[in-house]
Formats: sequence, C-alpha cells, structure tokens
Amino acid sequence: MLFARLFPRLQFFRNFSAALFVLFILTNFADSSFTRVFAPVAAKTVEAAEEFVIPSDIPTSGDADLDLIIYRAGERHAVDPRLLHAVIWQESKYKPAAVSHAGAQGLMQLMPATAKRFKCEDRNDPEANVDAGTRYLRWLIKRFDGNVTLALAGYNAGEGNVDKHDGVPPFDETQAYVRIITGRYGKNYHPTLTPEDARQYFRLAK
Repeated sequence: MLFARLFPRLQFFRNFSAALFVLFILTNFADSSFTRVFAPVAAKTVEAAEEFVIPSDIPTSGDADLDLIIYRAGERHAVDPRLLHAVIWQESKYKPAAVSHAGAQGLMQLMPATAKRFKCEDRNDPEANVDAGTRYLRWLIKRFDGNVTLALAGYNAGEGNVDKHDGVPPFDETQAYVRIITGRYGKNYHPTLTPEDARQYFRLAK
C-alpha cells in the first residue's frame, strides 16, 4: 500500500504492462471471444482476395451459375470456354430444356446415343449436359487435329459424315452451323492440350 501511494505511476505502468501481456496471450494462443470477434473480418478479407472471376473476354449467358458450369467444363477438359459458349448459343440459346425435332436435348443438344457414349444420365441437367457435350467436342477436336470447322461439322452431322464427304457435309444446316459458330468464335484452330497447358494458352483464371 505504501509503495502504491509513493509510486502511483509505476504501479499503473506495471498493471498496464500485465494487461497487455494477457491480451497478447488471448489473441494469439486462445480461442477467445476477442479472437472470434475479429475472425470473421479476417476471413472476409481472405475470401475477397481469393474471389474467383471469369475472364472478361469470355461471353456470358446472363446466368452466373451457368457461366461457371461452362467455364469449369472447359477448364476441366481443356476446351476453350469461348468456343463452348459459341456452340451452346447456336445449339440451344442457353435453354436447358431445349429439344430439337430430331430428339436432341439440353444446352448442348445431345442425342440419346451421344449422351450414353459420354455418360450423361440426364440430358436436362445443365452440368451433366455441358460436361458430356464438352467431352464430345474435345474428342472431335483431337480426331480432326485441331480443325475447328471439321470438329463442328462432326458435332452437328456426325464424324462419319465428315469422313464420308472428306470435309464439311453438303447439308445446308451443317454448313450454316459451322459458318455461324466459327464466326462467333473467330478461330479455326484449337490445339489439343492438357488442362494445365490450356489454362495458359486460353488465358484462363487460376
């Protein structure tokens, strides 16, 4: 007591230092209410820094969820999402329930045999449909050595017809189909790459 009365400032300094030490322990080593208060702030900061953004030059369907499905399918199977958007726009205008007079269904207009071949159990499911259609398109791109025109002709008319006619089949629908999509995509060559190399080549986000 006498010490405290004689040296009040020293006593205050000792108490303040002790308080700082306790606060340091609580904030760095304990799951305290104090740390829980600041944890959401830190988490939001990290989340904002890691927020995924699709490159701005990739087209949009107007539906963020569908855009992500298309982007992820392209990324997963090393197919340029820009080409996928061009194909889906021509095939279905981004309508998941689209059905053609020939019986093709979904965003990428899969025929029953194609859906079965590329393991799509529900053609009306956007994710399953886009995944199977992307895998088929990649298969065609590889088969025709990166020639986008022939790959698209095969997607529309079947690869057998491309072989039979040694090029784009003389069908009005197929010729218009190829012309419109290549015009929208702007390229006639698509390399066959690994997913890792495709991210760099097509300038996709990490």
